[in-house]
Amino acid sequence: MYSKKTYTLQEATKKLEHYCAYQERCHQDVRQKLEGMHMIPEAIDVIIVHLLKHNYLNEARFAKTFVSGKFRIKGWGRRRLTFELKKKDISKVNINQALNAIENEEYIEVFNSLAEKKANAIKETNIFKKRKKLIDYLLYRGWESALVYEKANEIIK
Repeated sequence: MYSKKTYTLQEATKKLEHYCAYQERCHQDVRQKLEGMHMIPEAIDVIIVHLLKHNYLNEARFAKTFVSGKFRIKGWGRRRLTFELKKKDISKVNINQALNAIENEEYIEVFNSLAEKKANAIKETNIFKKRKKLIDYLLYRGWESALVYEKANEIIK
């Protein structure tokens, strides 16, 4: 017969300290992890308060690292970043602070290089289909539609 592992408050706290120290986490990730460990709601609240008090958990710091990582590594635009952070229940203030950390010059630079790279990779011969594929790709990545359409018309003629 299978029995689930149970944790004391101290064991769960230590486990979550390591979980948060390994990588930035948001409140939602931590709550899900604790629920997955079958902790009771009161214990979850106590552990989250402990993590906040000892600076293992910080929503503003999480938002900044999330934005910089997804922007630089995955090439996500502001719209996608905002959407993903809202899904994680991050406050608007923290989202805006994190997005403001991206310099406009760098934002446009990353967008242009991503658009050029993708346009060169599309093997479509029909101009309209090629433009549509590029536009769909960039919109999915969360770039602003005005930027996307302007760039698509500039690159693919």
